[in-house]
Amino acid sequence: MRLYVVRHGQTLANAEHRYLGSLDPALTDIGREQATALRLELPDSIGGIVVSPLLRARQTTEILNYRSHLPVQINEHFRERHVGVFEGLTQAEAQQRHPDLWRRNITRQWDAAPPGGESIAEVVARVHQGLVTLAKVSAAQNVLLVGHGFVAKVIRALIRQDFSDFFDWQLSNGHWLVLEEVERIIETKLPTRSPFLRRGEEAFERRLHARTER
Repeated sequence: MRLYVVRHGQTLANAEHRYLGSLDPALTDIGREQATALRLELPDSIGGIVVSPLLRARQTTEILNYRSHLPVQINEHFRERHVGVFEGLTQAEAQQRHPDLWRRNITRQWDAAPPGGESIAEVVARVHQGLVTLAKVSAAQNVLLVGHGFVAKVIRALIRQDFSDFFDWQLSNGHWLVLEEVERIIETKLPTRSPFLRRGEEAFERRLHARTER
């Protein structure tokens, strides 16, 4: 199975470099132009589309699917990560309003999150479940998945079984990634501990959490 992962076109929050998460804005004119340009690049071999329920992803899908009329399935597993109290804020605003969380680098913790948000581990688990189901149902065809920046990171890391460049790699708005042999995800086990820490760092991280949670 070949999976084409697309990140939705630009929204105003993307242009302003804000945490977007579960917020549901529409595409900008630039975002629509990005999707239109991407439509010309996609191969004819795609058999179906899976899309996040959020508006920006659905609008991107409508543009990509114009004239193709491929079957479209909305899938909750591929919605963007909820980042709780950081949603709608720029990094500077998040640092100013939530200094304690910012000092903990909370959005990059494996098993912790901003209040009201999802941890990386939680997002990895739900995306993994979505990929397993998709691989079982669509093993014989190529699929277009229209989603989000963080979700694309997770999909790529899970399929490649490699989180080493997780925070460095980024899929830009209106761009796509091709992944082969996605059916391997069925046999892939989820990480049981943070893949971002070396052994010595794990002990330090446990001590850090113990101090901050007192």
